[in-house]
Amino acid sequence: MHQPNEVLFYIGTYSSEKEEAILLGALDKETGEMRIMGGTRGIENPSYLAVNAAGTVLYAVSEQDEGQVHAYAIESGSKALRPLGSRATGGGAPCYVSVAPQGDYIFVSNYTGGNVNVFPLNSDGSLQDMSSQVKHEGSGIRADRQDAPHPHSVIPDKTGDHVLVCDLGLDQIVFYRVEEGKLVTHREVDLPPGSGPRHLAVHPSRQWIYLVNELNNMVTVFADDEQQGNLKILQNVSSLPEHYTAGSDDTAADIHVSPCGRYLYVSNRGHDSIALFHIDNATGLLEAEDWVISGGRTPRNFAIISGMLLAANQNSGNIVSFRIDSESGRLIPTGNELEIPSPVCVVAV
Repeated sequence: MHQPNEVLFYIGTYSSEKEEAILLGALDKETGEMRIMGGTRGIENPSYLAVNAAGTVLYAVSEQDEGQVHAYAIESGSKALRPLGSRATGGGAPCYVSVAPQGDYIFVSNYTGGNVNVFPLNSDGSLQDMSSQVKHEGSGIRADRQDAPHPHSVIPDKTGDHVLVCDLGLDQIVFYRVEEGKLVTHREVDLPPGSGPRHLAVHPSRQWIYLVNELNNMVTVFADDEQQGNLKILQNVSSLPEHYTAGSDDTAADIHVSPCGRYLYVSNRGHDSIALFHIDNATGLLEAEDWVISGGRTPRNFAIISGMLLAANQNSGNIVSFRIDSESGRLIPTGNELEIPSPVCVVAV
């Protein structure tokens, strides 16, 4: 059982199906101390997780050559996971799963194969057969990373009527309408060649969208027009310090806006840091404020939970906790870490 001062979170890892690949962790809200409460076997490389709005079902992609997506019921007391079945994604290396706001669909992006899927859900959150699949075509200017389409994230808007797909290989955000479980192309938003768009974060006010570009380590600020998909670029700013010379290992990974809407955080692999930006509350524009060492190597995904930030360092095998200063947004190391083999995703229960 978890203690009253603890909040729970799930961890996705690069692990075999014979190991406990999805872990249940507990975070002490006062000290930042973390501990493992249990784990789930039977899934290969659950590299990205999502929990539905009701907190009753967890979805996990299985990142392998023949991709799968799994559904799990979350037990109300223990928060242990009970398998509800899986479906093939029709592509390789699925790397993102998201849940429609109404809880009636999930969306999956496949890094190899260039396809994006829609799966309708049953009333218990289990998966029905795939209702829609779109396949991207084309390439970008980087022969090493953009020789083909690479959909990296798929994010529904607040209504669930549209989704935005970041395609790292095409330097595009593709905006789809969701019509009776089918994806219908609405428009494409082009990024500078070689950007490699990866993940999005929507401001709580819904006025602005923030995009992290993996390949050029830039953050793009858009004026948010969710219904029309007419995203206007307002700003491009580096996720790395001004006088730092980026190398081949420097790739940006994850991005999140604080619940208060005042701060933006970005993880930098190679530089192994979490960047802090202040958000102008009138314009949405960013001002770089700080970079904090992530406490390990290759910070992948991170999560903001109960006033703390948990950074998953993939290559050093640890999760590190930071307290978020409420006045400045700065990250203060708690001195606590959790040793986990290849952690790549953290999501609150």
